[in-house]
Amino acid sequence: MTHVLLVRLAAPLQSWGAVSRFSRRDTHSRPTKSAVVGLCAAALGRDRTDPVDDLAELFFGVRADHPGTPVRDYHSVGAGTYPLRPRDVITDHRRAAAVSAGLEAATGDSFGHHELADWYGAPKKIAADPVSGALVSGKLSRTALITERWYLSDAAFLVGLQHEDQGWLGEIAHALEHPKRLLWLGRKSCPPSGTLAVGVLSGTLAEVFAAQQLLPNPDPPASGRRPWAWVQTPAGAPGAAPVNDQPVSFDPARRLHTTRWETRTRVTIAPTAAGWKDLIL
Repeated sequence: MTHVLLVRLAAPLQSWGAVSRFSRRDTHSRPTKSAVVGLCAAALGRDRTDPVDDLAELFFGVRADHPGTPVRDYHSVGAGTYPLRPRDVITDHRRAAAVSAGLEAATGDSFGHHELADWYGAPKKIAADPVSGALVSGKLSRTALITERWYLSDAAFLVGLQHEDQGWLGEIAHALEHPKRLLWLGRKSCPPSGTLAVGVLSGTLAEVFAAQQLLPNPDPPASGRRPWAWVQTPAGAPGAAPVNDQPVSFDPARRLHTTRWETRTRVTIAPTAAGWKDLIL
């Protein structure tokens, strides 16, 4: 007999990065297994260097009750001018030389009002300076860094974690409602809203997804709508596709993921599907 812990992931913004880089932080169309395992590990109070084998072995599924709307956030970082601070001159002799004439000519209590063109911005190519030994940017002048970040707005997903040990799932459910660390939906700027753990039910992921009504939403869905669901399956199952989000380690020094398999299907909600009670939205 297997059991499924159902987790509600809803918030004004979510972001489930798949191939994010600094200049472009994307979001997947749905939560990834790696992110959900990390969420549970944080709730349990684990460090990044702790093993996650017991969480990674859970079979994972997600039903997109309300897929949300992609939102692009445009960022520009740095450029322009900004008054030099004492540490800017002390730690980088190149800045000190560039602004020395202005410093020598200054009188009175004027430090903090000296400016250096094109130096304000995020440092890049950081390395030890051969003269001072301090860590400095490889370039004194800095241009603006343009980045874009993608989110899902007003989305709500029903995640399922399947395992034979009902007690283990109950422990995870309790941790999600009483977390030992801060939780977020993909990024620190995306805290979850309302109830997370919504129950542990008997059955498989497919059976439980079909037996639960769609999550509540301010905009009621069209009658009879069949949401998409992605359900983890054993390798080689008919129609299964590979997904590279099976976590092996979250250790920053050796972060590693491997491949798992999943199928995508439309879920037909049963006429007798159970509703939702005592949800905090």
